Amino acid sequence: MADVIVTFKVMPESPEEDLKHIEQEAKKLIEKHDAILGKVEIKPIAFGLNSLNLIMVMDENKGSTEELEKKISAIKGVISVDVIDVRRAVG
Repeated sequence: MADVIVTFKVMPESPEEDLKHIEQEAKKLIEKHDAILGKVEIKPIAFGLNSLNLIMVMDENKGSTEELEKKISAIKGVISVDVIDVRRAVG
């Protein structure tokens, strides 16, 4: 089977939240999910607020990312987690 590339948009509670800490905690959870964190992007939203876009690669046989989304959203300082892109990686 193929791998899938999933992008999560992680929204912090406020502009003061430590995005590096959120990234580190999310990376631990992603690795426990047998996936690989490939790339991290910080995207400006408005009024100093930035989102943390986490791009990960996982085996498509793992199925849904819903449980992982719930765990990432439970990180202190995170208000929401959304899947904004899913692509099948072949090759």
